[in-house]
Amino acid sequence: MKELPIGIFDSGVGGLTVVAEVINTLPAEDIIYFGDIARTPYGTKSPETVRRFSIEIAEFLIKHQVKMIVVACNTASSLALATLKERFHLPIIGVLEPGVLKAIKSTRSKWIGVIGTQATISSNAYPEAIKTMAPDIQILSQPCPLFVPLVEEGWLEHEVTKLVAQEYLIPLKENQIDTLILGCTHYPFLKGIIQAVMGDEVVLVDSAIEVAEETKKVLSQNNLLRQQNPNPTYKFYVSDASSKFVEIGKRLLGNEIQVVIQVDVGGQK
Repeated sequence: MKELPIGIFDSGVGGLTVVAEVINTLPAEDIIYFGDIARTPYGTKSPETVRRFSIEIAEFLIKHQVKMIVVACNTASSLALATLKERFHLPIIGVLEPGVLKAIKSTRSKWIGVIGTQATISSNAYPEAIKTMAPDIQILSQPCPLFVPLVEEGWLEHEVTKLVAQEYLIPLKENQIDTLILGCTHYPFLKGIIQAVMGDEVVLVDSAIEVAEETKKVLSQNNLLRQQNPNPTYKFYVSDASSKFVEIGKRLLGNEIQVVIQVDVGGQK
């Protein structure tokens, strides 16, 4: 079982930020990644649809004999994680709780901002999780629906992206939050622009780093942690062809992303 790969999935390219941190934290682990490019963004979909997509992808990963699943998508983590845990009998973690814990530790003023897709923000998952752990913290939430398509398009430093970021983020800045949760794994690609708008005094919480540590912890607890592997393998599957996926992936992962395989979700190969 220890020799089996870790399965990671996201609605598109964003989850590669999690892959990068998992590789850094767990260099002996093999990884299978699935990016649902054909159906991105998840943030505009209904909860029922997000759950259905997540189940289909989990079944695909389990078919490829993964030992655990990381839901590297905040929308799916918010809306489908409980369903996945009930349905499948292997360790499954999301990106929400690790990010929340980091934000609570980081805030000094007890004012935390959350940005995410419309579905993630509408789910109220982040405020509920924060209030459960730290009732005295104040939370401001802001949907940023255009960020995902801008990242998928590769417009990571485009003037349009800067203008959109200012439109979304200025209200949060004016309310003087000191910690901002990047509630979507696409958003770290825009970290430079987001930090420039918010100012250097605001801590940006990128849950990918925390998720990698949580992955290590869960594997260890389940006696699934792989200690040695001189030649780890990384396989990347997508539900639609995308040159942008490879382009952005190579920017983040370098030569680790060599082969990307297109598969049909639902009747997956």
